[in-house]
Amino acid sequence: MGKLLLAPMEGLVDDILRDVLTRVGAYDLAVSEFIRVSGSLLPARAFHRVCPELTRGSRTRAGTPVAVQLLGSDPGCLAENAAQLASLSPAGIDLNFGCPAPTVNRHGGGAMLLADPEQLFRIASAVRRVVPAEIPFTAKMRLGMRDTSRTLDCARALAAGGVVSLVVHARTRAEGYRPPAHWEWVARIDEVVQFPVTANGEVWTTDDHVRCCSLSGCPDVMIGRGAVADPFLARRIRALAAGEELASDRSSDWRRLQPLLASFWLQVCAKVSPRHAPGRLKLWLGALRRTFVEADVLFLAVRELRGADDVTRMLDRHGVLRLPAPA
Repeated sequence: MGKLLLAPMEGLVDDILRDVLTRVGAYDLAVSEFIRVSGSLLPARAFHRVCPELTRGSRTRAGTPVAVQLLGSDPGCLAENAAQLASLSPAGIDLNFGCPAPTVNRHGGGAMLLADPEQLFRIASAVRRVVPAEIPFTAKMRLGMRDTSRTLDCARALAAGGVVSLVVHARTRAEGYRPPAHWEWVARIDEVVQFPVTANGEVWTTDDHVRCCSLSGCPDVMIGRGAVADPFLARRIRALAAGEELASDRSSDWRRLQPLLASFWLQVCAKVSPRHAPGRLKLWLGALRRTFVEADVLFLAVRELRGADDVTRMLDRHGVLRLPAPA
């Protein structure tokens, strides 16, 4: 089968969740949340803050390589920061041309750049000149702003600019994350470029993965929200491709997930202030509710809790954590 990539998801999948998901998911590559580049040269600590894996050979603890994503609109500034990032030996440098967030788009970044293929070319060319050949230089794009009239031109511009592979989120900016994903458009892009194209968008199940590969004509798939909602999805996709379909036993999967939830929570508590830690857990549990009844029960149990200690005690009550018995 082709490669499975873990998508960058701003505000959701940071180094902690990448650590947890790559332990069970058997991903070929993960991509960091974007690092915003706007007018200045960022210090090394800015890259390490978003991608702490850079201190471990740009890999998660499970060994999954992590590429670092940059977001911006100024070719020179992006190139300068890409050179700084390259000195830290990332597993790859990726450019974001897909983010639909209004706060990003108001400053001309992310998906807004799809309105100007020539600017895509200028950015890619500038960054290509400073990224050593041994570091994969890639990009991620959507199908366009409001329609697909410039989709192929954007893909050609990035190819001419020197990217070596492209992830295509198969929706326009205007469509946001609403289904469906237009996987057939990934096939059209694949026809006009001479490098690997990866399909992305709306892969929640093994059946979705099969249909995505069939309609896109691409063996490589990037999984985003589906991976967060079902951490075992990538494992089932690989098993199915190997002719070893795994029985879908959600209760057993939930039991296997509990130690990972505990690890996630303990890492969050070590990194985030006690005031903000509960929100991080609720965010992941909110996604897991799509797959696990038990996650829905746990989410409702912690939803009104505000303190980290209260959440820890609730996780213990639900068997996720094992607190020491009182003396």
